[in-house]
Amino acid sequence: MRLKFLWPGRTKSPEFRGLQGFYEARIGSLAAVEIIETREARGLEEKHAGKIKDLEARGLEKYFEGAFVICCDDHGKEMTSDEFARFLRGRESDSGKPLAFVVGGFLGLADRIRDRADLTMSLSRMTFSHELARVVLLEQVYRALTVVGGRHYAK
Repeated sequence: MRLKFLWPGRTKSPEFRGLQGFYEARIGSLAAVEIIETREARGLEEKHAGKIKDLEARGLEKYFEGAFVICCDDHGKEMTSDEFARFLRGRESDSGKPLAFVVGGFLGLADRIRDRADLTMSLSRMTFSHELARVVLLEQVYRALTVVGGRHYAK
């Protein structure tokens, strides 16, 4: 299984970066993994949300070719950890298509990114900062891969 994680901008918090690296290494022992931090729109005020989302979308879209795209969005499909593991198990044999997980920036994702997604998934009904959402996603992917691989993961 090949996994790509896409998001605009570098994770700034050293604590979140540390956790991101921790889960990236763990996932890497179970599957091919790549974290791609695309260009973040800078120098624009939040009142230019549409322009910010558009600029960030252009950077993300470059990596969608041939991938099964999964957008993380608070209005997406909710799954338990076990349901998510079953979903990943079902994608394992999908003609070698990589799974591309997309997390938006501080303003979220452009509509066209969500419209392009093969699946829009919610990490929780609660709202997380985009940096925390990255870590939660990585942890849940690692948890699911251990379940798929028949390994024990503490509850």
